[in-house]
Amino acid sequence: MTHDHDLVLRPTAAQTEAALNPPPGRNGGDLVVETLAGLGATTVFGLPGQHALGMFDALRRSDLRYVGLRVENNAGFAADAYGRVTGEAAPLLLSTGPGALTSLAALQEARAASAPVLAISSQVPTAGLGGGRHGYLHELPDQAASFRGVVKSVHTVRTQSQIPSAIAEAWTSALTVPHGPVWVEIPQDVLLAGTPIPVVTGGDTFPEELPPRPELTAVAADLLARAERPAIIAGGGVVRADAPKKLRQLAERLQAPVVTTFGGKGAFPWTHPLSLQSWLEDRHTTDFLEDADVLLVIGSGLGELSSNYHTFKPRGRVIQIEADLGKLESNHPALGIHADARLALQALLETVEEPRPDPTAPERVREVLDQVRARIASQELTLEQDVLAAVRKALPPRAPSFWDMTILAYWAWSAFDPGAPNTMHSAQGAGGLGYAFPAALGAAAADPTQPVLAVSGDGGALYSIAELATARQYDLNVTWLIVDDGGYGILREYMTDAFGEPTATELTRPDYVALAESFGVPGVRTSPETLAADLAKALTAPGPSVVVLPAVLRMFAPTHLG
Repeated sequence: MTHDHDLVLRPTAAQTEAALNPPPGRNGGDLVVETLAGLGATTVFGLPGQHALGMFDALRRSDLRYVGLRVENNAGFAADAYGRVTGEAAPLLLSTGPGALTSLAALQEARAASAPVLAISSQVPTAGLGGGRHGYLHELPDQAASFRGVVKSVHTVRTQSQIPSAIAEAWTSALTVPHGPVWVEIPQDVLLAGTPIPVVTGGDTFPEELPPRPELTAVAADLLARAERPAIIAGGGVVRADAPKKLRQLAERLQAPVVTTFGGKGAFPWTHPLSLQSWLEDRHTTDFLEDADVLLVIGSGLGELSSNYHTFKPRGRVIQIEADLGKLESNHPALGIHADARLALQALLETVEEPRPDPTAPERVREVLDQVRARIASQELTLEQDVLAAVRKALPPRAPSFWDMTILAYWAWSAFDPGAPNTMHSAQGAGGLGYAFPAALGAAAADPTQPVLAVSGDGGALYSIAELATARQYDLNVTWLIVDDGGYGILREYMTDAFGEPTATELTRPDYVALAESFGVPGVRTSPETLAADLAKALTAPGPSVVVLPAVLRMFAPTHLG
């Protein structure tokens, strides 16, 4: 009698031959790239450094495509975007010490946004591990300690035989929900030494699924079926789980209005009769959600932005479905269901029986949106709305866009129609500057058939200006819109509101058009009136381009302060 656990995969004749007669000249770095290829990776991002040269030398003996950026943090943002748009683990190759540490902000964003990034760094030689002070270049007492509070898991390799399994284990961790960045570090001498280990030919991994507990699904289904005024908050977990269609089916069955979080843009059709869109920083939306007798929160931790800066106080029952156990009921008491959004929605669709749909739900949604529009209209913010409308007009419906921490992005979180699921991305997870352009480069590397838009302010642009060289070198199809207001615009507003005047927010900046052209990237200076046409032309042209909009934009007034 044979049991499943007794079965083993027998090597093919070709695999046996490759194992018995590995090609000469291989080192530990070859084990890294062979393992990545075996796991299904096709593209890697990174930046070489002295300790990591074994890995980078091995790249030329592999079929992996390498996209090299000019700053490690930007390479991390590019890998983050690649992971978001493909759903695959994006390899990020880094060197020891300063190179590794420079990626921390990008890995924090990847963790906050649940982007699967597989960061592989070199380490000092094996003799230097363990916390002693040996004086090696780039030496840290415990490099991995710098990453443990940022990534999902840390894997330290000490011998070549550990490389394939450590990388496969990290890959599984990155792709097990909730997705996220992981960290592997390999000493310099392990990477450089010649290896007798056969060519790595296998690499299948099986990330664990996270289904809901059936007894909790039954309670949730009963609450939703009996609800008179159900409502839904859909977060990024719905998008990452590829579950927007299931969300729509459930919302229509329940006739439950849906608002998407800023990270969940695209989880629900923008113009659907039940769509409250993304106006979470608005008291009218907050009041509506508080009035729901049953509120289904799926794929969101109801953090600061999603709760209108923690002013949201639900009065009805809350059902929270969340893959990140640490976010479950962390802000509000709820029927907490630890599950992947897609599996949980499928379970609810199979379990909810004879709901009592509210025929007035579309009318109530229209009333809220009318109230929101009236509030915005009263603030005389025509310029800002026209600029956002011009961007939407110029951007093809399914083209991805990446937004930096800039006033136009803050508008976009609430007011921009993403066009399709998994197309609009920003750095609102961790809130760091410099995300948009390098992330857009990563998305363009993932799918060269679509134009990609990056949106930055002039302050954020200076974080990633070096990547114009990357865009040109790889001829990536990215259009970069830079809104030039001469400073850190949102901080200028915050400080003026809080203290009467800003400090340290004003910037001397370059001529961005001339700077782009110096890299061989076409640039154009536009105006609010010509933005739609200039942006559309740039997006249509192949290769990278820069569009500069000199404009001082204002943010709409908040509703959480009074």
